[in-house]
Amino acid sequence: MLSVSDARSRILANFKPLGRINLPLARLSGRILAEDISAKTDFPLFDNSSVDGFAVRISDVSGAAAASPVMLAVVADIRAGSYSGIPLHPGECARIMTGAPLPPEAEAVVMVEDTDFKVRLAGTPAPATVSIYKSIRLGESTRHRGDDLHAGDIVLTAGTLLRAQEVGLLAMLGMPEVPVYRPPRVALLSSGDELLPVDAPLTPGKIHDANSYILSALAESAGVELIRLGIASDTEVDVRSRLQQAVDEGADIILSSAGVSVGAFDYVKSAIEADGKLDFWKVDMRPGKPLAFGTYHGLPFFGLPGNPVSAFVGFEIFVRPALEQASGQTPRPHPRQKARLSEPVESDGRESYLRAVVTEEQGQLTARLTGHQGSGNIFSLVQANALLIVPSGVKSLPANSEAEIWPIK
Repeated sequence: MLSVSDARSRILANFKPLGRINLPLARLSGRILAEDISAKTDFPLFDNSSVDGFAVRISDVSGAAAASPVMLAVVADIRAGSYSGIPLHPGECARIMTGAPLPPEAEAVVMVEDTDFKVRLAGTPAPATVSIYKSIRLGESTRHRGDDLHAGDIVLTAGTLLRAQEVGLLAMLGMPEVPVYRPPRVALLSSGDELLPVDAPLTPGKIHDANSYILSALAESAGVELIRLGIASDTEVDVRSRLQQAVDEGADIILSSAGVSVGAFDYVKSAIEADGKLDFWKVDMRPGKPLAFGTYHGLPFFGLPGNPVSAFVGFEIFVRPALEQASGQTPRPHPRQKARLSEPVESDGRESYLRAVVTEEQGQLTARLTGHQGSGNIFSLVQANALLIVPSGVKSLPANSEAEIWPIK
């Protein structure tokens, strides 16, 4: 059996970013940027006001105070989106709105709250004069050209996950579309005669197919496009037919659950080997030992175990980082924390990922297991907010010892 770290390294060696596509701003959220983006101009593009108020010369308001206001003539009225070329002379100011360009000779802006101009309803014309109640510093309440960015600055790098803030920056830069990496197309297959669609009535020996919903939700959270292959019966003909469907529909990756162990009716493994190869199919971990990885007609293939908790854990450890790498990202390690155990924990010596509830008590994270750790117990996964990690070779951790945890959402 391979160690978890060796298996992960061998898997990731098979993945690189897929092709690039250009997408408009409205479709960029959650995509991965495929090239560096630089600013074409300075930002802000011009000196402007950061508040509603009056643009002034510093020498005119030196010493202004509520007890000794300074009266200035208002010679211009500048709204956002307009420009005034009227220069300020001694004793003059201009009413100015947030974002409007400063007029020539303006050195600062006095907030409207620090003046005697109290009528602020929309459409109110500028006064002929205004009294200033406050002395201000050079550049106060202004934003200057290039304060944020200079032309030529690299503002986003290839591999960046585009969130709302990055999309907004691209809009500010005037970029209606940008190149992003194409998301992987993942073909998803469940297998087993015991599986029924969720809307089918249960009969003796049958269970509803939970894995396809667990894995599709996890895959979609990684930003992939899904090809749903349905449930394959326990025959090699049906398994191979559905795998061929994945090839025909242009899948980049095939993801299956069940059928890769050593059972008499586990046909996924043999079907893969007939038209591809398996790199490995056992990992030294719990849950999820019978995890297979290989290729089918040249497409990367993941065979996750049939037990739902094993499928969940296997996806998070092996499949998600591979999808991230195929999407153009650097795989992001799961954040790890330390928690004190409120009870002793037993394992079998394999690297174990146990469902746990972690709470904070007096500034200390404390972990307890959710109950029995059977890999078919989905409810324990629902109860958990973390996976508690027992290292390989360790069979027990005493109460009050520290262990690593992965918070899960």
